[in-house]
Amino acid sequence: MNPDLVRLVAVAAALGWASGLRLYAVVFLTGAAGALGWVDLPAGLRLLQSPWMLGASGLMLLVEFFVDKIPGLDTLWDTLQTLVRIPAGAALAAAVFGGDQASWVTGAALLGGSLALTSHAAKATTRAAINASPEPFSNIVMSLLGDGVVPLALWLSWTHPLTFLLCLAAMLAAMGSMLWVLWRFLRRVAAGLATRYRRPPASSARIEVQQ
Repeated sequence: MNPDLVRLVAVAAALGWASGLRLYAVVFLTGAAGALGWVDLPAGLRLLQSPWMLGASGLMLLVEFFVDKIPGLDTLWDTLQTLVRIPAGAALAAAVFGGDQASWVTGAALLGGSLALTSHAAKATTRAAINASPEPFSNIVMSLLGDGVVPLALWLSWTHPLTFLLCLAAMLAAMGSMLWVLWRFLRRVAAGLATRYRRPPASSARIEVQQ
């Protein structure tokens, strides 16, 4: 297989998958790498290295960095970002191939959007489950883990594309299993809360018995 094609596929997959976790970090880091000459961005991604785009994405990166560390607010942020991360992941992945071939662009968009949806769903579900715990430290640890995984994934996709694709396959399998487990956990929590609020207070029950 053409090594250049493997790298483009890996970069498209990395942009899509990482966008579901930290969209603004992906945009800023990719643009900064291109502006500094560390990587030669495809024509469709060169807009990211413009000063205006770097400034806007850098500002949003800082906002997301702090919001993502606050329990409850992080879940609200993830909910709002659902409408942004998935189409953005598809657009970034498609931009890797520019306008070379419509089939590659369409395939990359589908790949990027699907990966963004998968990683976003895993992140949002995990953080919602963690927020059920009163202590904030696990929330911060998970957020910092996401901060570190995104640049690592982008770097691997450019420098070791085959290694990244293998790691991505393993991560997708782990995310699928985690989503199943966490979804069942959140369903039990929701059912417990619903039962608690439907049940009449003990004092009211005693009054009814006395009457």
